[in-house]
Amino acid sequence: MNRVEICGIDTSKLPVLKEKEKLELLKKSRAGDAEARKKLINGNLRLVLSVVQRFSNRGENPDDLFQVGCVGLIKAIDHFDMTQNVKFSTYAVPMVIGEIRRHLRDFSPVRVSRSLKDTAYKAMQAREKLTAEFGREPTITEITKVVGLPKEQVVLALESIVDPVSLYEPVFSDGGDTIYVMDQVSDQSSDQNWIDELSIRDALGKLSDREKKIISLRFFQGKTQVEVSEEIGISQAQVSRLEKAALCKVKNGI
Repeated sequence: MNRVEICGIDTSKLPVLKEKEKLELLKKSRAGDAEARKKLINGNLRLVLSVVQRFSNRGENPDDLFQVGCVGLIKAIDHFDMTQNVKFSTYAVPMVIGEIRRHLRDFSPVRVSRSLKDTAYKAMQAREKLTAEFGREPTITEITKVVGLPKEQVVLALESIVDPVSLYEPVFSDGGDTIYVMDQVSDQSSDQNWIDELSIRDALGKLSDREKKIISLRFFQGKTQVEVSEEIGISQAQVSRLEKAALCKVKNGI
């Protein structure tokens, strides 16, 4: 994954476009300028490469993933709404990720029933449509409203076509102590616990960036309110107030 050349392209020489340049090329491309479209694609190949690197532990051929990612980039170019106050990269990254995930699902070794696949593909189409509309990744609740099915059914369908993960895949390593997936598997797991966890994630996704930062520092990194206030540059009293408001939002959203 660290090769300089991928699919015959020297990635060290790929251009980087500024947001203003992207918008100008988008306008020209929409007007039928083929050269502008080509420049726009080449100017965003680094974005595709960065997304492909997220899948480096899947054992997939990087060239294949890069080509699939380019398909997602082209779809983003074709469907990006320039009237929205959203950066192109903010819209393009989920599109590229979605295209790669779809490719991995299509070649998954796990057999899934046709009904589950149909539900999953409807949900994925709804997710793409909402991503284009909102300029961000939609929540499970928003997807289920479009699909018209219960949240639990949509979640199960989407999870059923996710690539299997080895129980011996490392998820954390500190010094010589490695934590594997099997270390985090509960011996009393249930579908309801799993759905509750997804509901919590959905609720957390509705928080502002600052609230997410505070919750992450306080409850995932174990920092005190004083330490958090020093890190993000606000008073301890503000941290306390924002933390309480965020927890209230999460509680009401579950």
